[in-house]
Amino acid sequence: MALSITEKCVNCWACETVCPSDAIVAASPHFLIKADACSECDGHYADYQCAAICPVEEAILNSFGAPINPVGSLTGVPAEVRLAFEQGAGLHL
Repeated sequence: MALSITEKCVNCWACETVCPSDAIVAASPHFLIKADACSECDGHYADYQCAAICPVEEAILNSFGAPINPVGSLTGVPAEVRLAFEQGAGLHL
């Protein structure tokens, strides 16, 4: 049971300050989550605090390797809609 931080991490320190288990450490090239210390906020909070505060989408993965702060989590724009705009499909009403 542990979360992980990807190479998308910008080393902003936000997650390190909110981790109730003190499981996040500064490292190079990006922060790391100590697997043996990470509680996934179980017993502390309903949501993963590191993902809730992270300013970078897809920077934190769950134990299955899926992002817990996926594309659209910061902007509120679902990934499918954003992808359609990026590909030039636009939005037709």
